[in-house]
Amino acid sequence: MLKLYNTAAHKLENFKPLSDVVKIYTCGPTVYSDAHIGNLTAYIYWDLLVRTLKVDGFKVKRVLNLTDVGHLVSDADEGEDKLEKGAAREGKTVWEVADTYIEKFKQDYYSLELTEPEIWARATDYIEEDKEAVDLMNEHGFTYETTDGIYFDTAKFDRYADFAKLDLAGLQAGARVGFSDEKRGVADFAVWKFIHEGEKHAMRWDYLERPGYPGWHLECATIIHKELGEPIDIHTGGIDHIPIHHTNEIAECYAAYERDLSKYWLHCNFITINGEKISKSLGNVYLISDLVERGFSALDYKMWVLSGHYQGTRNFTFESLEAAKARRLGWRNRIAECYQKEIISSDSFEKILEAVNNNLNSAEAFAIIDGAELSLDDWRKIDELFGLRLIEESPKISEETSALIIMREKARKAKDFAKSDEIRDKLAGQGITVKDTSDGPVWQYLR
Repeated sequence: MLKLYNTAAHKLENFKPLSDVVKIYTCGPTVYSDAHIGNLTAYIYWDLLVRTLKVDGFKVKRVLNLTDVGHLVSDADEGEDKLEKGAAREGKTVWEVADTYIEKFKQDYYSLELTEPEIWARATDYIEEDKEAVDLMNEHGFTYETTDGIYFDTAKFDRYADFAKLDLAGLQAGARVGFSDEKRGVADFAVWKFIHEGEKHAMRWDYLERPGYPGWHLECATIIHKELGEPIDIHTGGIDHIPIHHTNEIAECYAAYERDLSKYWLHCNFITINGEKISKSLGNVYLISDLVERGFSALDYKMWVLSGHYQGTRNFTFESLEAAKARRLGWRNRIAECYQKEIISSDSFEKILEAVNNNLNSAEAFAIIDGAELSLDDWRKIDELFGLRLIEESPKISEETSALIIMREKARKAKDFAKSDEIRDKLAGQGITVKDTSDGPVWQYLR
């Protein structure tokens, strides 16, 4: 049985779906700049979640949102919209910036062999639903108006602090979200922001006869309501979403639709790079394209991510990435060996799946893989579970390469080691080496 750590319950729980289709919502990127490898880590973990559910026999419907409006640089209710910041930086319109970075994000997403969500949900496609949700919150008495916008009155939602175990009484003004004299409480947040005359904000929609735009937290609640219907089975995100973003989503959903948002909440931890937080000022912001330039693949990085646990702290170094690359190559060579000699299937995959079903413990599963005798059928199941593109439908060597391997074996048996070495060098130029075994030569990938 699949067990998951549920943030809402603060414990490990057996997963029991609400219906015959598991409904999942994944908090997606704010599309104002490139997604770096730290940003992409979360999507690798949630890909494993989806793949595990499918291997376990569940049907899945997942929505992944793309935030193209409303996310301010403070992550709260003050400052510049991140899309406006991106437009100013690049001399483009906000719409052009959003289109550019949605496309770039999807390129990285696909390069990592991540499972396609059933719905890509762009925030600006749900503005009417946002307005309807604010209307409902107003009608239900959860909001109040300021000169700045429509705010959620957290004092009206008595469960507000429960999800993140917040100490509302101990919060200092400005310590958590932007604070103004018009806000009734430090934790109150904007569900709709007004645009004042002269204020620069290209994305704007009329509401209450005034131009404005939705607060960042609102899009997730309204997208879930329209595309999945609440409550959903699983909501995923990063640990940074717990105290503000997801806490606010829960409040908005209850205030508007009078229902709980999700049964299970999963949150992944951050990665550091060489022991430091990822930061442009430190020069440690790496993109997938940067890794490729250094001789790695996107799937080498995915291999590194899955070698740890989604709840654990991870420290990325290029030495650790090199080890992950070597591990993936070793697995590919074990598969190549399966094509060349028969290996009987065992119960190893069941043990691997059991490890992953224990709160997505891919690290334990990888350790089992390293030590198990696996058949080609086992490897196919492993590829389905982890999406590492390990399997080739047939060995990737040409007839010419096969002939060279045979010639080398003949030269070796004839003790013509000079000829054997010459052929070995030719094979190396083709990315192939040969391992001599008691059953004869077995070719292996060099890279």
